[in-house]
Amino acid sequence: MERKQSVRIQTSILNGLEKKVLVWLAKRQPKWVTSDFLTVVGLIGAFLVGLGYALCWINPNFLWLSSFGLFLNWYGDSLDGTLARVRNAQRPLYGFFIDHNVDGIAMTMICLGAGLSPYIHIGLALMVLAVYLLLCIYVYISAHLRGEFKLTYGNLGPTEFRVVLFIFNLIFLYVTPLRTFQGHLNVFGADFCFGTFDIIAAIVLVVLIVMHISSLLSDGKKYADEDPVPGDGDGPFGKR
Repeated sequence: MERKQSVRIQTSILNGLEKKVLVWLAKRQPKWVTSDFLTVVGLIGAFLVGLGYALCWINPNFLWLSSFGLFLNWYGDSLDGTLARVRNAQRPLYGFFIDHNVDGIAMTMICLGAGLSPYIHIGLALMVLAVYLLLCIYVYISAHLRGEFKLTYGNLGPTEFRVVLFIFNLIFLYVTPLRTFQGHLNVFGADFCFGTFDIIAAIVLVVLIVMHISSLLSDGKKYADEDPVPGDGDGPFGKR
């Protein structure tokens, strides 16, 4: 069964440099390294990210394990598709199915590990995960309807996310006041304690929500205009 592949839209800040590095690496992989092998490597990296965060209850230096996991996750997750393209061994249906199921599992492990760490409330980490998965669903729907697979939002993609997370790991390791900061917020008589990572996660959550809502409204109007119904009624996104 032959199907037309979705057009990959990648406009992230590091995209140009990353493509060159990935092609260079792909051409130098030994024959026994396959795309499936690299996918597993990326998944192991995501597990190490989450495990490192969770183990920070024992020692903050486990942030190094998370940072190594971020590199491993980038290496496997970013290189598996490039390797297939360089070797002209693309499997569009199988690759789409495996890659994006694994992406969801990987992000779940990272967010759960972060939520089990001493730095982020589990509820906040799960909210970030929920909105991230909503964005994934949105991307998959767009890929089906428009044949466009959007990999970035606001010039930021998975690689930029990993870089930012890596930088925060280093900051937390070496700037003790940020790691140990504890703020308090009284809401309707209940006292909520939060740390620096909670603030960062809350900002990320708000940004993800804004991106999802703005994209939903913008594309919803386009679909309403492209797919009108008889009559002059107005729908939630415009003239229908």
